[in-house]
This record gives sequence, C-alpha cells and structure tokens, in this order.
Amino acid sequence: MYTRVTVTLTTAALLLATLTACASRDGDTAEDKPSSSAGSPSAEGSAEPPRDDAAVLSEAVTAYTKAYFEGDADTAYGILSERCRAEITPEAYRAVIGQAAKDYGPDHEAVDIGANVSGETARVSYKVTGLPKFDKKAQPWTWEGNAWKYDAC
Repeated sequence: MYTRVTVTLTTAALLLATLTACASRDGDTAEDKPSSSAGSPSAEGSAEPPRDDAAVLSEAVTAYTKAYFEGDADTAYGILSERCRAEITPEAYRAVIGQAAKDYGPDHEAVDIGANVSGETARVSYKVTGLPKFDKKAQPWTWEGNAWKYDAC
C-alpha cells in the first residue's frame, strides 16, 4: 500500500511539475490573441488541422485549463495526447487534478492565448488568471484524432 501511494503521489507530483514548468525555445513567439469562436476544440471530419487552427487550438487550451482547475479529470485527461496518456494512468491523473482543484480552486482561466502552429504541432503561450506561476510559454500541443491535444508531459 505504501509503495502504491508513494508511486501515485510521485507520478502526480511529476505531472504537476510538468504543468508548472515553462518550456521555451529561442525564436518561438506568440501571435496576437486569436479571436474566440463557438464550438468544440476539434474539427469534425478533418484529418488535417483546420484552417482556423489558432482559434480551435485556443478553444482546446481554454477547455483544458478550465477542466484542470475545476477538477474535471475526465475532460482534462481526454485532452491529453496519446503520448501523455501512456505516461500516466487515469487514476493517477485524477489525483493530480483533484489536488490542483483543492489547492487553487476553479477561477483560473487561460487568457492572452497565442500560438505558433506548424502543421500538426503547435507551441502555445498563455497566462492563467490569478496564478502567474502557471503561465506558459511555448507549451507543446499536437493534432491527434481531429483535435488539438496537450502534449507537455
């Protein structure tokens, strides 16, 4: 039991540390904040990223950040890339999300979202209202299964 709890807490801490770490590259810049549009963070019927990929990507970032701080583990886990889902179980991720919701509460949205999109990958920069330590610069996202997925694991 002790080992299982330790492994779960260690995994949770590592994922939370990944979320809080700022990854950046020289030359990456954030574009102006894209205009928001209604709809889901995916483009139905398209294997390629949609033409308005910056707006669709912005919606995905907004949905992920909202789910993360509201403790909605199912939604947040669903926005993780396949690579990230392979690195953490839904149960361990649920513990991470639960702790974030407990520690910070739900009132923290992604704002000033800018993206540098190149094909099926993107680097996203944004701020988290009220929690500057969670602000991101050049966070990796990937296009998978007709949707943008968080890939900063």
